[in-house]
Amino acid sequence: MSEADEQTAATATGREIWIEKYRPQSLGDIHGQEAIVERLQSYIDQDDIPHLLFSGPAGVGKTTAATAIAREVYGEDNWRGNFLELNASDQRGIDVVRDRIKGFARSSFGGDFRIVFLDEADSLTDDAQSALRRTMEQFSDNTRFILSCNYSSKIIDPIQSRCAVFRFSPLSDAAVAGQTREIAAAEGIEVTDAGVDALVYAADGDMRRAINSLQAAATTGDVVDEEAVYAITATARPEEIESMVTDALAGDFAKARATLDSLLTETGMAGGDVIDQLHRSVWEFDLSEREAVKLMERIGEADYRIAEGANEQVQLESLLAALSLEE
Repeated sequence: MSEADEQTAATATGREIWIEKYRPQSLGDIHGQEAIVERLQSYIDQDDIPHLLFSGPAGVGKTTAATAIAREVYGEDNWRGNFLELNASDQRGIDVVRDRIKGFARSSFGGDFRIVFLDEADSLTDDAQSALRRTMEQFSDNTRFILSCNYSSKIIDPIQSRCAVFRFSPLSDAAVAGQTREIAAAEGIEVTDAGVDALVYAADGDMRRAINSLQAAATTGDVVDEEAVYAITATARPEEIESMVTDALAGDFAKARATLDSLLTETGMAGGDVIDQLHRSVWEFDLSEREAVKLMERIGEADYRIAEGANEQVQLESLLAALSLEE
C-alpha cells in the first residue's frame, strides 16, 4: 500500500496510522527477527555498537530496529536529538553526505556517540558512497552509522567491510498473523480466521502491508473477513490464480484469458502484481515438475518484458497463450 493509501486509511478511520501507533518501541517487541534482535541487544548490553548495515525487503523491521536501538541507547527523552534519519532515495547526492551528515557528525552531546540512520542507502550514487566511506572513517570515534537497503550488493565493498551486516528475511506467516491478531484485539475489531489468512497471504512477509491492509479492511464493516481483505488489497485469491494457470495448461486459452481480464479490470490488479502472485504460487499448484519449469520460464520472460515497458495485458495474455500451446 502506498503512502497515499496509508493516509486515506487513517482519514477514513479517524485514527492515526496503525503502523506508527503499533510500531515496536524496543528491540524485544520486534516480531519475526529473533536471531537479529538477540545479536543487536548484545551490542547494546555491552555498550559496543559498530556501524551496522541492514538489508532485506520492505516491511520486515529494518527502520524499526534502527529507531529501537536509538531509544534503548539514549532513552525516550533524548534519542531524537542524537539520531539523524535521512532517506537516501530523496537525498542521494554527494552534497547530503558533505553537508548534513558531516555537520551532524561533527557535533556531539548527551552521549559518547550519535547515530546516523541512512535509509535506502542503495540509492546513493557511487560518489556519495565513496564520500560516506571517508566520513565513516573520519568520525568513527563519535558517530555510528546504520545503513538500510533492499539490496546489499548495491553497497560498495569498502562500506560493507566497515559494517556488521544483518540480513532481514521476509517475516513468517506466524509472525504476521500474531501481530495482526494483537492489533485487532487492541482496536476491538473482529477478524475471522480466514481474514487473518488472507492478510498473511496479501502481505507476503511484509508486516507494514499487513497492518495497513487490516486498518483499511476495518473500515468496510464490523468484521474483517476474507472478502473484505481481498477487496481492499486488490489481491487475487490463490484459487483464481491456480485456475487461470491450469486452464491455460489444459489448452483452454479463452477461459484462462477471461480470468486474467477479470483480475485486471474488475479486481484492479496491476500486471506486475499478477506476475508476483504467479511466481509465489508456482510450487503450490498441482503441477508436474515439467509444467512448473515451463511456467517459471514464461513468468521470467513476461516479467522482463513488462519491466522494460511492454504492455502488461499483452504480455500476460502471451504468457497464457504460450502455456496453452505447450504439449
